[in-house]
Formats: sequence, C-alpha cells, structure tokens
Amino acid sequence: MHIPVLLKEVIDGLNPQPNGNYIDCTLSSGGHTKEILKRNGPNGKVLGIEIDREIFEKTIKDERLIAVNDSYINLERIIAENNFNDVSGILLDVGMSSYHVDSSERGFSFNKDEPLVMTYGDGVTAEEIINEYSEAEIEKILREYGEEKFSKRIAKKICEERKRRKIKSTFQLVEIIRKIVPYSKIHPATRTFQALRISANDELNNIERVLPQALEALNKGGGLLVISFHSLEDRIVKNFMKNEGLEVITKKPIVPTEEEIITNPRSRSAKLRIAIKI
Repeated sequence: MHIPVLLKEVIDGLNPQPNGNYIDCTLSSGGHTKEILKRNGPNGKVLGIEIDREIFEKTIKDERLIAVNDSYINLERIIAENNFNDVSGILLDVGMSSYHVDSSERGFSFNKDEPLVMTYGDGVTAEEIINEYSEAEIEKILREYGEEKFSKRIAKKICEERKRRKIKSTFQLVEIIRKIVPYSKIHPATRTFQALRISANDELNNIERVLPQALEALNKGGGLLVISFHSLEDRIVKNFMKNEGLEVITKKPIVPTEEEIITNPRSRSAKLRIAIKI
C-alpha cells in the first residue's frame, strides 16, 4: 500500500470545500483523494488520474470519484472528455508509488533482482537505454538526471560489459556500478537508478507539460499543490510558480516532520509547494 506523503499538509493547503471539484493527477492508491472526498461532499467530485494500469485496477472506488487510467500529460484532454469543470484545486504528486518498488517487479529497486524495465506505462525501458544508447547518451542521463559524479566511468563500464553480454537485470547493473562507485550514506546504485527511471518515463518533461494545463484548468483562487522528490523536479515547480504570476504560498517548500519520516522513511525527500491562481 502506498502511503500518501505530507497528507495533513496537503489537505490544509488544498482546503477542500463542500461541493468543490478537485483533481488528483497522481491517484495511486487514493490516499490523498480519500481525504479530499471526506471534505468536499455532498456533491463535490474528484477527477483522479493514474498512469499505471496495475495500480489503477486496485485503487479506491467512490461514486464521487472519476478515475481515469491515463497520463497526467493529457490533463486538458482528460478534463474535456469527462466534462470536469469548475476546478477548485489540483494536486500533483510526482513521486513513484511504493508499489513500484515493492511489488511491480519492473526493476525500480536495486535491492531486488528484476528485469530492467522501470516504466510506469509505455515508454523506453531501462534495458533499452542501457544496451542501445551510446556511451555519451548514457553518461548524459546519469549526469543530468542522477547528478552522478561517476557518470562517465559508469557509462564506459556499462558499454564494455554489454559487449560481453546483454545487461537485462537490476543485479547485473548493480554489479557494474559497485566496481566504480564507493559506498557512502546511500547505496552506490541510487543515483543511476534514479536517472534511468527519470529518463525511461520522461519525468521532467512531463512535469513541464502538465503544469500549464493545470494552471489553465483552475478557477481563479484555486490552489495548485505539487509534491516533488528531488532538486530537479522542485526547481521546475518553483520556477513555474514564480514565472507564471501565481500567488506563491510556500516561499520555501514544506517538508515532512521527523514523525512522518520515522513512520514513512520514503517521505524523507518530499517537498510540497503551494500556489494560488490569481
């Protein structure tokens, strides 16, 4: 089960009103949406979007929830197709679900020996990136998306190893990385896996694509809330809110309390930014 991060802070910032309409762009198991639905009755609705088919089939059901299996990059079309208007608030949680790490068997975790997939839906798999992209392309992905200082050496080693045999599993890749990256506070493969996941799902471009659509969909006075999990995402959100003339509520992002981090360690790097459409 995916634990919704910064739940109290999201609900406080969104401040769902009776009969208001809200959009949860990353529905997952519905943790944030459930709390919104408790507050926006009796006639308010939530449009919930979930890209992953397996997660979508297991998410919450409610007569006031319009659940859509699609990518939030198609937000404008999804809104039009569902005639979902008068939107008072939009939430975007761009972190991956716990399901992807714990149960998907798609190679999101470097602690499990799984196929190198790393996609939420369709897209180029991590296996294709590792085995088919040029050394320079792999190095750029690791450097820009993972901020990996050993990116050049890792890319070179990957290309050497794939000449001997195709790199198909997470443990094959981890074995390569361990020969280069020294142990520190984080696992040697952390940044490489992050970079491959971002690349496989085009995550940063997707955030840039959805934010203008979200702003357009909001009523004046409506809240835009975005939870991100690393500096590259947070920078995009911060700059968008600043440059688009929104009333920025969070001069600095809201981060989890120590209590939440103890309860849910994966929330550690979460950052919530809130802005109002004026």
